[in-house]
Amino acid sequence: MSIYTRTGDKGQTSIIGGRVDKDDIRVEAYGTVDEVNCFVGQAVTELEPELFKDVLVDLEKIQHELFDCGGDLASISEKRQLKLHKESIDYLETKIDEYSKEAPALERFILPGGSKPAASIHIARTVTRRAERLVVTLTKADPKTPVLALQYLNRLSDYFFALARVVNYRLGVKDVEYIRSAKVFRDGKR
Repeated sequence: MSIYTRTGDKGQTSIIGGRVDKDDIRVEAYGTVDEVNCFVGQAVTELEPELFKDVLVDLEKIQHELFDCGGDLASISEKRQLKLHKESIDYLETKIDEYSKEAPALERFILPGGSKPAASIHIARTVTRRAERLVVTLTKADPKTPVLALQYLNRLSDYFFALARVVNYRLGVKDVEYIRSAKVFRDGKR
């Protein structure tokens, strides 16, 4: 099987239900979701399997969900069946709550970083926010854009924030507070 088709050599690509220009907002949105998935994969390689067994299970689940999300965004077919479900969002919320309890309370913004895997997770977080912004733009151009994709990305970026903090905590690395930050988190919660 050849991985090249030459069908995109003139600046168009196939999506589910048609063809669009490669710089179409839909392609930008699902392409950015793919970038998130790559940064998650990078973080997976940096996490110690014994210390982060639970996290690695979750990140693999998330990688599958990111493929689902990208596929849902790549479809313009009237017969599309969405792969992403609300249960995925509910699960992320549960994990955010768990991680928020595990990590030390926060009062101020923190600098992205700390440990190498936490830094990778922060990159995944910011690319997820970019994907979310692109999906907002896509939704304006195509009101049939699956709303769950937008909700999932919104919650996923919060998950990555909470996860990066837990990773640092488990590794014994303190988060560095942004020194000019006012107290922005009530009761130590984001």
